[in-house]
Amino acid sequence: MRAGPELRTDRLVLRRWRDGDRGPFAALNTDPVVMEHFPGPLNRTKSDDFVDRIEAGFEERGYGLWAVEVSDVAPFIGFIGLNPATFDAPFTPALEVGWRLDRAHWGQGYATEGGRASLEFAFGELGVDEVVSFTTVRNDRSRRVMERLGLRHDGDGDFDHPNLPHGHPIRPHVLYRIDRAAWESKA
Repeated sequence: MRAGPELRTDRLVLRRWRDGDRGPFAALNTDPVVMEHFPGPLNRTKSDDFVDRIEAGFEERGYGLWAVEVSDVAPFIGFIGLNPATFDAPFTPALEVGWRLDRAHWGQGYATEGGRASLEFAFGELGVDEVVSFTTVRNDRSRRVMERLGLRHDGDGDFDHPNLPHGHPIRPHVLYRIDRAAWESKA
């Protein structure tokens, strides 16, 4: 088993997944507010399958969507991390920074804090030249996190997500990017 790095910030531990994370993750995946900008809620089986894919990515690459705990507050609040974007789009393949947190923990800066640690890992440890993030057009909360992280909206890169059917209300997506030079000038 490839251990993969554990990332720590002032308040967060980004770590590999544990069996005890599966129940709370399944619960947040059924929350209609959390899943508003996704195709739909995930039942327990699909949620567990997603965790299995995340863990397989750690085994393959040594990094991924880390399970997040808030030190001395909560043992699990969701995920933050890095994931390869490999679907068919003009900007792929690319490395995406992303997050999904339990609604009870929104508005406290955790996505930004963990996203920053993920970007430090991407540019420092992995040596990538660029990281992207994307979401549905109307997901203002995530777009604000992307902007706080220093990613800039690439209007020319906005796209219809190919994994969603034509006419689906969340098919239109916005693309945000940050390259190494922009990250280093910000750091």
